[in-house]
Amino acid sequence: MDASIRDADKKPYRKRRGRKNPPISRAGANAFSMEHVIGARASFGFLDSDRMGFLKERVMRLLEDYGVMIVHPQAKKALLKAGAREGIEAGRLKMPRALIKEALAQTPKSTTLAGKARQFDVPLPRPDSGFILRTGTGGHGYIDPRDASYRNMDLTAASEIAAVADSLDQVGFIAHPFVHGVPEVTADIHSYARISAGTRKHVWMQPYQKENIDYLLKIAAIAAGGEEQLRSRPSTSTITCSFSPLEFKYMDTEVIIACGKYGVPVHACSLPSAGGTAPLSAPSLTLMAVAEIVGMITMAHVLSPGLPIIATPLMFALDMRTGSALQSSVEAMQAASLSIQMVKHGYGLMAHTYGSGSDTPDADHQSMSERALLMQTVALSGADIMGGVGQLECATVFSPVQAVLDNEIGAMIRRFLRTPELNDEALNFGEMMQVAVGGHFLDSNHTVTGCRDQFVPHIFQRKGRDDYEASNRRGAFEEARDDALKAIANASNEEILDEAQRTEIAALTTAADRHIVEVYSGNVEMI
Repeated sequence: MDASIRDADKKPYRKRRGRKNPPISRAGANAFSMEHVIGARASFGFLDSDRMGFLKERVMRLLEDYGVMIVHPQAKKALLKAGAREGIEAGRLKMPRALIKEALAQTPKSTTLAGKARQFDVPLPRPDSGFILRTGTGGHGYIDPRDASYRNMDLTAASEIAAVADSLDQVGFIAHPFVHGVPEVTADIHSYARISAGTRKHVWMQPYQKENIDYLLKIAAIAAGGEEQLRSRPSTSTITCSFSPLEFKYMDTEVIIACGKYGVPVHACSLPSAGGTAPLSAPSLTLMAVAEIVGMITMAHVLSPGLPIIATPLMFALDMRTGSALQSSVEAMQAASLSIQMVKHGYGLMAHTYGSGSDTPDADHQSMSERALLMQTVALSGADIMGGVGQLECATVFSPVQAVLDNEIGAMIRRFLRTPELNDEALNFGEMMQVAVGGHFLDSNHTVTGCRDQFVPHIFQRKGRDDYEASNRRGAFEEARDDALKAIANASNEEILDEAQRTEIAALTTAADRHIVEVYSGNVEMI
């Protein structure tokens, strides 16, 4: 017999009859605080070591024997100097295996996404092996939380997104949407400026034109307090995208070069669609995305050595009946899991993908089902960042109410990933060995301690039928709507940037309108 059990037999447990100093309740972890229980992260994946090795070899073969299309002259010249070889057509470069391995080995495996204040800094990877959420980006539509009406995204909506996202404790950083009511070619500048003035958190930048990159980085520097502050504490990070299949536009290559000057982390993003810009299977979709990301990592290693790169596969699958892109179909979810396994566990990179979102246009039952399944799947696969908070209709619409609901799902998934402790104390085994017939554990010391660590939802409801009917059937959606409206009502942008910063950003935005609209003279529309 185990010694601890023998000891338990000799020392009967005393039931709890009250305490002068009960244990202090522990707050749950969020985007900016760590779990107090540190252990292995629960995991799931379709790839074992052999299957992952097979895919990694195919990534190498694709880049080494076929290559990628690069149109940026400076990048092409630098890569050729580093050992790349001309491919079968003009502009296509084959990347040598040795260079790819060197890039993967030397690319930083950690970074910090800084906030405007240190309490909003996000270390990647997290010391507790957890994750953070981020809001959806690029959405053209907005669902007003007041009456659920739909309209085109505008600057007022961007301000409201910043206000709501700034209040969500699981959201580590905020992406700017696509706004109407401004010149199309500077929509990113207007939106980024508005979001930057509305949050204390890190902001994700998405340039829309090559001329816009410098303006966006200058706004980031102003919001950070100066160029040196931005270099030392990058409070923005930038997306650079491949143009599937296996091409890289001038603008996205320029992003890597420009961000290298500031040390601003880059999210190397691939957005292939199974059946469209990638073959129609989850493994081949994964291969396309990972090959493009490894290609961008190799480019960054040559063009901006030491730049933090966050691998960001955003997976889509075409509905072959309609041609619509889907982000929450079974096939897209499976590919998301595969790709995160590859970049996180296969290459040891920081990993980012959609962890929320739905293909339905509204925050309805389908939306909740799809996003809960997606978030759990990619969280178990090892994602450091899970994006798409608040997004609907395959990342084209933003709903603040859905964002609040997503925050709740994120808190639940964070707790779900915590691997339970397994020993006799955690099992309360000694007391189980002595429980009387008809006994209970309500007043056990073990229960008193553990009850303070249970997950308690903020939005999701646990009321009984009588209370539910008495509240006029008020549920989680109504709670989330009220939270969103409260955050919007309480927002005060004046506390985030000072008047000088706001004035300087406004002047820079006006200058960008004059300059960039002139560059595209005759081709610019107000949207």
